[in-house]
Amino acid sequence: MRVKYFADTDTALVEFAEGPQVETRELEEDIYIDLDADGHIVSLTVEHAQRSAGMEEFSYERLPAKAGT
Repeated sequence: MRVKYFADTDTALVEFAEGPQVETRELEEDIYIDLDADGHIVSLTVEHAQRSAGMEEFSYERLPAKAGT
């Protein structure tokens, strides 16, 4: 997974998988998901990210799996 922020357009892009996207769906104003041919999410785009997603700070934390799962 990769997260990119384009300051010139105030757009955040979260890439979940590589490969071609065949469909874009609008989840709500300024938030879109891109799907591959099998309907899997390829990426998520947030336009006007400063306002919509609070892009002043970004953090990532990977939590360990629970035992037995």
